[in-house]
Amino acid sequence: MAEFRRCAHRTGPLSLCGMVLGLFLVQGCASWSQRTPAWEQPPPPLKEGPVVPADALTRTRLANGLVVLILEDHRLPMVNLALTVRSGAGSVDPSQAGLAELTAELMNRGAGDRDALALAEAVDARGASLSVSAGWDSISAQVSGLSRDMDFLLGVLADVVLVPRFDPGEVEKARSEQLAGLEAANDNPGELVRREAMAALYSGHRYGVSLSGLPESVKVLDAKNIRALHAGFFVPANAILSVSGDVDPKRVLAQLSGNFKDWDSAAQGPFAGATTPPPPTPTPARRRIVIADKPDLNQARIILGHEGIARDDPRRLTASVLNATFGGSGFSSRLMKKLRSEAGLTYGVRSGFAMRAQPGPFTISTFTRVAETRRAVDMLLEELAALQTTQPQSADELAKAKSYMVGQFGLGLETSQAVLSSLVNLEVYGLPADSLDTYRTRISAITAKQTRQVADELLHPSRAAIVLLGPAEVLAPEFEDLGSVEIVTP
Repeated sequence: MAEFRRCAHRTGPLSLCGMVLGLFLVQGCASWSQRTPAWEQPPPPLKEGPVVPADALTRTRLANGLVVLILEDHRLPMVNLALTVRSGAGSVDPSQAGLAELTAELMNRGAGDRDALALAEAVDARGASLSVSAGWDSISAQVSGLSRDMDFLLGVLADVVLVPRFDPGEVEKARSEQLAGLEAANDNPGELVRREAMAALYSGHRYGVSLSGLPESVKVLDAKNIRALHAGFFVPANAILSVSGDVDPKRVLAQLSGNFKDWDSAAQGPFAGATTPPPPTPTPARRRIVIADKPDLNQARIILGHEGIARDDPRRLTASVLNATFGGSGFSSRLMKKLRSEAGLTYGVRSGFAMRAQPGPFTISTFTRVAETRRAVDMLLEELAALQTTQPQSADELAKAKSYMVGQFGLGLETSQAVLSSLVNLEVYGLPADSLDTYRTRISAITAKQTRQVADELLHPSRAAIVLLGPAEVLAPEFEDLGSVEIVTP
């Protein structure tokens, strides 16, 4: 002990601490060197169990057919309200493409006794937020703020849903802005190649045109079209009203009865009962090579695609697990490793199934130097074919894909608002109410045999459409041996 004190006195307390710390680090490094890095360790076991406590969720249906979901969460004095209708852009004829998005935008711009400016000022004065958005299969109006302002927030939502103004001046401004957005998209190579790919796969179908429409379809839209869509889509039997946050379910139901008691349950006009028609299948029936000519591009955009599956297809989870390995899990996917890490052809590549009310597309998208376009396409086709033949999803890849999907699932349910949004999504697509609770169990049960079968059934490399954006003069000769080449002007 005396020797220890003399050493400490000579070296000083900091030096002594350094000696002890150094010894600890040496031992720690030796121990660490014997460990397997975290990224090489097997994923943790999948966690299972209910997502929502049974006593926290209230589900009911009002007399007029409106479905109501209420999720209590008293951790913060906040509340989020949303009304979602089970109809969206897919139910609109291609000649009016863009109407659903335009209608949603105009529902933000004045309702009840408030014009666009008065509505925005009233919401801002309470520190609240209001938004209305349109997707392929639904349109949703959402308002959120402090729970003490519940009466005000519910009143705003009721006005926006039941009595939107659709003032002529706002219609003209919103339509002009939508047209400007479409014009700006012409300078975005990613938007251009996707537009051409969807047109190649779904010519004549609503899926063949973007959510925002085309200039020729948006230009003819007016207040009459907007009111007709609203009258056909926004009826209680077609709607789900969701409330999450610091609320009392009994009080909320009483308030809803007051705000929505006179909502007419009968849809009216040409959009009454409109649904998304089935797209052509198979699509394409045989390989198509479409080159959208952009002579000034140094990098070519690439999309390979064919038909996929609907949101309610029983194979949807198996297909998603397979795709996580193939091109849906970022840097750990096969496509990213092959095209980026090994070949150095691109910064990014991904694949995925667009699951909608009707089967949406399966696509692979990337970009590369014009001179390397054919090489990149060959690799994509080879990897797609290998997933069915020589390199099916391995046991290790399957385990990692399951872990990735369960992790993503958890990240998507971090708030009560996100949980309730997922429950509403189940209602929109008519999926079982316990789908969130059973998600992890169903993922865990997927086998390599099932993913191999899904690869055989859902992937079609031999007839996938190949859509390119770049200089046609350079690209066309490179692809003539794969099939007839169509050149279009984007």
